[in-house]
Amino acid sequence: MRLLRDPAALAYFLGFMACIPAANWMIGNVGTTCVPDGPCVVPVGFGLMAPSGVLVIGFALVLRDFVQETAGWQAATVAILLGGLLSLIFSPPALAVASAGAFVVSELANQLIYTPLRRRHRPLAVAISQLGGAAVDSFLFVFIAFGSFEFGAGQTVAKIYAGILVSAVMWAIFRAQGRRMAA
Repeated sequence: MRLLRDPAALAYFLGFMACIPAANWMIGNVGTTCVPDGPCVVPVGFGLMAPSGVLVIGFALVLRDFVQETAGWQAATVAILLGGLLSLIFSPPALAVASAGAFVVSELANQLIYTPLRRRHRPLAVAISQLGGAAVDSFLFVFIAFGSFEFGAGQTVAKIYAGILVSAVMWAIFRAQGRRMAA
């Protein structure tokens, strides 16, 4: 299994899964404002606010692509399912179902977009799949967790920021290492 032979692949895999419980912890504990019976939120620009966990989830959307690049689509699928399980285990009860459901659906959407596009243009595939995954995750999560779409746009914008930043840094590292892409 490539995942166990490649330290970078294993790091991407573990980092991806760690994003989920970290994000859920942040929603209840970190933010510029904490909404009563709701999330702790942060400003994300354009007058939008988002639950603070979004600062971590944007990384997950890109890390999944790097798991696939270094260890293959099977390892990425296992990481998605294990990440959903970690969300159920380590999330506060109020967030567990929303987090796990939105995570699995959005990551599978990300993978379904990324996989066919990666053969043509990998950096573009990362960007487009991250955008699709961010929108699906954002709106599905806030609706299930809080019963409204109020923070959906802010969540999406923040995930796009994080995805652009992480994607640029990771692709630069990936290219500098001269790594071969997984099939």
